[in-house]
Amino acid sequence: MLTDTQWERLEPLIEACRPKGKTPPQDLRRTLSAILWRHENGAKWRAIPADLGPWSRAAQTFIRWPSSAGRAWACGRGCCSSPKSEASNSG
Repeated sequence: MLTDTQWERLEPLIEACRPKGKTPPQDLRRTLSAILWRHENGAKWRAIPADLGPWSRAAQTFIRWPSSAGRAWACGRGCCSSPKSEASNSG
């Protein structure tokens, strides 16, 4: 799950590129955590843990966003590349 610090860094990037004509997914932070989990683990979408929300929501969010979201995703990966290690360092 994204830490508060990671979310503070990532949220403005997401809001800047999120399609305005579409309603953002419920609990965007959790959905982005699911996307990051999949990326870090190299798993299939269906392998996303249930506590990170429906895998289909994460997949749809990742697939449907425009290419500008891809740029934010690349930036976000840099600032949030390892939620596990940052979380372990904060406690």
